[in-house]
Amino acid sequence: MELASAPEKSEGSKGATSSRAGRSSTSEGVIASSGIAFKLWRLYQHFWLMCLLFPLVSLVRTPGSPARVGLGLGALVFFAVSYTWLMWSHPVSRTAQSRKRFRTQVGLFVVLVVLVLVLSATYDLAFLWLFIGVSACAGILFPLIGAFVVVSVLMFMPILISLLVRGDFERVDWPLTIALLLLVRGLGLDMMGLARMGQAIRELYTARRELARLAVAEERLRVARDLHDLLGHTLSMIALKSELARRLVEQDPGRAVQEITEVESVARQTLREVREAVAGYRQPTLQSELEGAQQLLEAAGIEYQLDLTVGTLPPTIDAVLAWVVREGVTNIVRHSHARRCHIQVRQVTAGAQIEITNDDRKSAPLETKRQVPPLGSGLSGIVERVAALGGQCEAGPCHTDEMNGFRLHVTLPIPLPEQGKHTVLIKADLPAAEEATS
Repeated sequence: MELASAPEKSEGSKGATSSRAGRSSTSEGVIASSGIAFKLWRLYQHFWLMCLLFPLVSLVRTPGSPARVGLGLGALVFFAVSYTWLMWSHPVSRTAQSRKRFRTQVGLFVVLVVLVLVLSATYDLAFLWLFIGVSACAGILFPLIGAFVVVSVLMFMPILISLLVRGDFERVDWPLTIALLLLVRGLGLDMMGLARMGQAIRELYTARRELARLAVAEERLRVARDLHDLLGHTLSMIALKSELARRLVEQDPGRAVQEITEVESVARQTLREVREAVAGYRQPTLQSELEGAQQLLEAAGIEYQLDLTVGTLPPTIDAVLAWVVREGVTNIVRHSHARRCHIQVRQVTAGAQIEITNDDRKSAPLETKRQVPPLGSGLSGIVERVAALGGQCEAGPCHTDEMNGFRLHVTLPIPLPEQGKHTVLIKADLPAAEEATS
């Protein structure tokens, strides 16, 4: 029985490991999408341990026995460690915790509240500053309504303790007490806001992943449906004709050869249709690439301007213009120090035109050569696509009185010519042009 259960335990441990890895990657993704880095949260969390400074100074400056001072220092160390443990998790990555862990955290929180009350009553009112850290823990630890109630109670603790210790309304240091009250309230509400923001970001991140999963599943179903419609009939035909040819090999060889020839023709036609279908799946669209270019340029801090004065384009023209946008914007972000980018797409009598220009603080005049670049470079791929449609491509540095920059200009004819060879006009040394933006 023990030997039989060993593989099951191994599989269980593997499943647990993969589950933990999945949760870890999810937490990292949620934290990244929040914009609050883990180190930034650590810095912000530990910044509020400055509240330990006031009771520490009071403890050192107030005369007392070594045992009393040592006990006070030990209490402050316990408070710092407990506060750090309760606040350790990033507020965005906090997920549903086990009931046992939550009880442990609530128990430790109650211990901290009692500790601060005892220290404030027996040592000095400077220990009231610890309520700042306690309020932060309450804002992170409890649900929204519970956190609001706890923070509201903690907010008035400095006033109540001061009145009890001083025994007189006039002996209370009201400016300091009111300031402490506002800090306790403010930090508690701040942590509540962070916790609620973390919950909202987790829900949004989960919804995005679910939408992405559904989109992938829908795309798979669409591809499967298209391939089924495309291949189902032809493969059935190939199977039937192949079986018929096998039967006719001895009885009617001429008819068998005819059937085999038809099988070959159908197979080649099907292969061509499959390639066209797959190529159609991979073709980008001009609209999607323009949206992606805007997001990419904004993320890179580059000012973006778009002039779009073109109607519905044939799929082949639309796809080539989309490739131009993708390659042009990618080169700007990777190789230039641009501050502004201008994309202009317009429809003219000769066809469709696109022009991508950007300023570049590092660009300088380059000697222009009429030379086709070697295959493999990004601009070379654009040139090939444009040439296949009988278009013109111009790429190279542009210089004006105001700036030096780079310009990529493509013209594509509409409709496509059916016969004849096409040539492409290259007015710049494209390898040098790519160097101009490096």
